[in-house]
Amino acid sequence: MDHVDSILEQWALQRPDLDTSPMAVIGRLSRASAIVDAELSANFARHGVDAATFDVLATLVRQGEPHQMTPAALAADAMITTSAVAQRLNRLDTLGLITRHPDPADGRGKVVQLTPSGKEIVNRVLPAHLATEAHLLRHFDSEQQEMLAALLSHFSATPVR
Repeated sequence: MDHVDSILEQWALQRPDLDTSPMAVIGRLSRASAIVDAELSANFARHGVDAATFDVLATLVRQGEPHQMTPAALAADAMITTSAVAQRLNRLDTLGLITRHPDPADGRGKVVQLTPSGKEIVNRVLPAHLATEAHLLRHFDSEQQEMLAALLSHFSATPVR
């Protein structure tokens, strides 16, 4: 029995007329998200980066050589707003982790390119990041992890009203 079960029992006593079963899933998803965020943030801090920095740099690495993309594509891939990407890029540019160049396909636009220093950060942090994720999932065997991934994929593919 976990804390969510206690909450469900309390609601069953106070409002037996309501179906509180969605709380069993959403409450646990919220708690799992908080645990994951805390562990990943602690790991990033040990490596001198934050999640936002790692996300942008890793997104550029995943593109393959020459590790570049437009700010709009970066925002879409990282699932953040273009204004949030602009703030992150300004910071990363100041730190020498990315550069910005004119976009040859659009003379008004820019292309963001990873620097060797930015790539070094991803290469240094990624193994520990994956180890942290594996540690978080240690209670699930590979079949359970696949099932959980499939269920969460289905959940996140569902349009929100």
